[in-house]
Amino acid sequence: MDTQKSSSGNNGLLMKYAGLTMQVMVGLALAVFVGIKLDKWLSFKTPLFVWVLPLLVIIVMIWQIIKDTSKKK
Repeated sequence: MDTQKSSSGNNGLLMKYAGLTMQVMVGLALAVFVGIKLDKWLSFKTPLFVWVLPLLVIIVMIWQIIKDTSKKK
């Protein structure tokens, strides 16, 4: 019976991290896409928003992970 509990706990943890991975991937892809569009629209010679927006997404995601994992139970 203990193996079923640990197995279901591992599956829940796996799903949590799989969801987090998808959030990071979608967030970065969206940030790059919007960055490309903004750089073209504003006619920048250097890809400023292509670098800045994904960096902001990474910072926000790391902050969110730290906040979620440091909760006291």
